[in-house]
Amino acid sequence: MSASVRIPTILRSYTGGVNEVTAEGSTLAEVLESLEANHPGIRARVLDDTGALRRFVNIYVGDEDVRFSGGLDAPVADNAKISIIPAVAGG
Repeated sequence: MSASVRIPTILRSYTGGVNEVTAEGSTLAEVLESLEANHPGIRARVLDDTGALRRFVNIYVGDEDVRFSGGLDAPVADNAKISIIPAVAGG
C-alpha cells in the first residue's frame, strides 16, 4: 500500500525541503518505518523514546485523528493521505 504523507515545515529538513512524500505500509507504524527508511531521523520527531506518538504531534489518516482510530495500528488504505501536524501552543 502506498500513501502520500504531508510533511510540516519543521520536519522538511529530513525530506530535503519536500512538503509531501510517498511511503509504504498498511498501518501507520509501517508507513512511519518506510518514512524513516527513506528519510532517516524523521521518526524520532514523531515518536518518543518508548515508540509512542509524541503528545505534541497529531497525525491524521484522511480526516481521522489516529489517536481515536488505532494509533500506530491505524489502518492505511492504498493512496491514503496522511498529515503530520505539530501542535501549536501559545499564551
